[in-house]
Amino acid sequence: MAKAKHKSAKDIMDKKALSFFEDYINNPSPTSYEWKGQQMWLKYLDPFIDEYRLDNYGTAYGIINPESDFKVVIEAHADEISWMVQYVTDEGLIYVIRNGGADHQIAPSKRVNIHTKSNGFVRGVFGWPAIHLRTKGKEETPNVNNLWIDVGCHSKEEVKNLGVRIGDVITYDDPFEIMNDRYYMGRAMDNRAGGFMIAQVARLLKENKKKLPFGLYIVNSVMEEVGLRGASMIVETIKPDVAIVTDVAHDTSTPLIKVKNTGEYKCGDGPILSFAPAVHNKLLDMIIEASDKNKLPYQLEAISRYTGTDTDAFAFSTGGVPSALISLPLRYMHTTVEMIHKDDLVNVVNMIYHTLLKIEYKHDFKYF
Repeated sequence: MAKAKHKSAKDIMDKKALSFFEDYINNPSPTSYEWKGQQMWLKYLDPFIDEYRLDNYGTAYGIINPESDFKVVIEAHADEISWMVQYVTDEGLIYVIRNGGADHQIAPSKRVNIHTKSNGFVRGVFGWPAIHLRTKGKEETPNVNNLWIDVGCHSKEEVKNLGVRIGDVITYDDPFEIMNDRYYMGRAMDNRAGGFMIAQVARLLKENKKKLPFGLYIVNSVMEEVGLRGASMIVETIKPDVAIVTDVAHDTSTPLIKVKNTGEYKCGDGPILSFAPAVHNKLLDMIIEASDKNKLPYQLEAISRYTGTDTDAFAFSTGGVPSALISLPLRYMHTTVEMIHKDDLVNVVNMIYHTLLKIEYKHDFKYF
């Protein structure tokens, strides 16, 4: 059998794509404040689609064949975890709350940007007592109640004069890097890597001049990190017939993880395909068949009850949408050094692309 042909990392990650990916990862898009990233994403996506639309809360989607009455969604989420200003002390220190699942343990000594309405970014740092001032064996551990941000002010009034107000969102600024010519590393690979990948699917369809027998909706949802909110809204708007969702999943090959409890998954070994109540078995079989035919590697995962991804929002709505989840293995989730393997990224793109080519107009996913 001849070896299947599909895009290599070099083909997909050309200079223009890599430049967009780096800018897109570096651009802050905290939950509920995703619109600048969405504008960037739509500008890149625009040459590959027929039209695009937005909803009131910022979910953006491009459409190929908008006239078709059979609708297939490929979806990722655009938002990243962050913090919000909760309280300012008389001494000018800022206490915070989470906006999504921000990791309290990594915060001390991190530099941050406070997004103010009147003064742009205000720089700050998460402070923490120096090692010399902590009592050995009785050290407090960081948690959301004892973390503070220092912006170099000495009073509440000074903080106010910088333009900082209660409710302002706060993001880290750690930049994108390529490690060992093998890994992409940075903030918010969860899940702007997904937005990048679904845009590449649209690009492949355009460049390879593939005509789909259905309407394809390339959806970048908002507010996933606070309960799948954007997907829950947009599924009611689009009312799709099929949905393929991509998100990230844990690489469990690093230390201190009990693989007996988590399953064993590794960056570089292929995308992770999930068995779960929300995942439609016939659609999953189609993805596996497309992957096998095109010699794309994959790993299998079992999930009890909920996937915790936008798959749940699509599957359990509008009478039930046949849905599947393709996950990108990722190290160090919800940190500023999230790592994904180049090969996995390319394989997710190809997996979605080849699956779409198998879906027919009015495809029937009923089990019998």
